[in-house]
Amino acid sequence: MRTRRDFLTTVSLAAGGLALAPLAACSGNGAAQPAAPMPATPAPPAAGALVMRTIPATGEQVPAIGAGTSGSYEVPLGSADYNTLQETIQVFFEGGGRVFDTSPNYTNADEVLGALLDEGGWRERCFLATKIAADSRAEMEAQWAESRRRLRTDRVELLQVHNLRAWEIALPYARELKAQGATKYIGLTHFVERSHADLERVMRAEKPDFIQVNYSVNAPEAARSLLPAAQELGVAVLVNRAFDDGKLFAEVQGRALPGWAAELGITSWAQMFLKFAISHPAVTAVIPATGKPDRQADNLQAGRGELLSRAQQEELVAMFA
Repeated sequence: MRTRRDFLTTVSLAAGGLALAPLAACSGNGAAQPAAPMPATPAPPAAGALVMRTIPATGEQVPAIGAGTSGSYEVPLGSADYNTLQETIQVFFEGGGRVFDTSPNYTNADEVLGALLDEGGWRERCFLATKIAADSRAEMEAQWAESRRRLRTDRVELLQVHNLRAWEIALPYARELKAQGATKYIGLTHFVERSHADLERVMRAEKPDFIQVNYSVNAPEAARSLLPAAQELGVAVLVNRAFDDGKLFAEVQGRALPGWAAELGITSWAQMFLKFAISHPAVTAVIPATGKPDRQADNLQAGRGELLSRAQQEELVAMFA
């Protein structure tokens, strides 16, 4: 990613009230739609602390900035890239991060994450989320056994049905594992706008603990119906593709941040894109993947200080429409 600015190790954080307001729901062409009623504005975090969000199913709180493994954690064990990940994951946990999302579909990412958590002693700090991504009960059982082996754990905090794949089989299986104590929460995921309606339909029918969905400044469609529905039902939300798989950085190359960014302590476009995602109060955490320590520190910075106002969120949507 070519356009990230150097991470500043110290910033001056606003101490006043948090200017958090929901993004007006948007259509595919960026036109504003009537916003759904939103909950009261949360208080700002203490200086230096990450914004925390509550999981509706239990009241448990987690930091709003998490991490993913797709691409960045698909490296050979013991390689130079793996050694860099040891530093990256240390930055994440020592910076207050907890939520880590992975999948058995990401080649060897589970194995790499499991080794890093084990070697660094991070497992008990980690809110570990993985997925079921298979087509039959037998394949799911075999996959879950392999996931536990590769992740070096007998339980996860969140087990999700990947991209609604065979969800009629996978979701009952996930519920069985939850009843057995193998996972604390269950969820459903997808990553493209055309599947939002299906995800909302299944969410309303099955009421999982979590959904995971794409949401970004250039793809804000989830705010139109899906995110308000999650709030209505008390379903936690993980956000993927907040950088649109890195495409957003090409769009902002050479472009200055909005003038109001400095007032919120925002010093990079990465921080801006992540802060946009977590500024919607339905969002529990955003999970960008990176294999570089400085970018991990920059990502975490997005979870500190004030969030974006409704007007600021709408300005960004218009900018990238």
